Amino acid sequence: MFTGFPEETMQFFLDIRFHNDKAYYAENKPRYERDVKAVFGAFIDALASDMQEIDPSMEVRPYKCLARIHRDTRFSKDKSPFRDHLWLCFRRAAEPKEGSVNFFFELGPTRLGWGMGTWGENRPMMDVLRRRIVAQPEQIDRIVASCHLAENDFTVYNQTWKRMEVPPDVPEGLRHWYCTREVYIGKAHPDMSKVGTPEILDIVRADFKTLAPLYHLLRGAYDEAEAGKTAQ
Repeated sequence: MFTGFPEETMQFFLDIRFHNDKAYYAENKPRYERDVKAVFGAFIDALASDMQEIDPSMEVRPYKCLARIHRDTRFSKDKSPFRDHLWLCFRRAAEPKEGSVNFFFELGPTRLGWGMGTWGENRPMMDVLRRRIVAQPEQIDRIVASCHLAENDFTVYNQTWKRMEVPPDVPEGLRHWYCTREVYIGKAHPDMSKVGTPEILDIVRADFKTLAPLYHLLRGAYDEAEAGKTAQ
């Protein structure tokens, strides 16, 4: 049962930050398994039914959702072998991470965040969304408005095509969506004081449900784009 992320979770992250080597990790692996992996696993399990209500095909097995503590250092100047924070990701089972539509949660001593969006660019999906914005602007605008992003303390983080021309009939509120290369919606001011309490689960659960209409909007564009690839 999830009761909050205890101080031991953060302490492990801090310790591995300052003793980031394989010998230290091997000696302290039982701490990682107990204070980090098991706690994140309980958090994932507590959200599983809610995520499958949003999408019955959502992957909810903890070992599939949780990032590895080991870093891939092959293409990085930073050769530290272990992460000092972790994230989890809910996306459809068996889909690749790159370009997927997902819900995420990230935690470390100096970072906390959650939200929904794409992992990297997905140009075919965004091209579908652009066509839908032009064809059904009022419907898309209602979906975005229904999430009350500003009122629920969400910020839209997106990279845009700087020189993309926006059709004149696109409503003002959808113009930045039209030009998007990749997008995610994240909690603007997450409250770190809630992390050690069960309340963090309730807050994240409610926020994920709030973002569900936007998930289905992006999900529909993703599915249409994938169907187009198959038909070619």
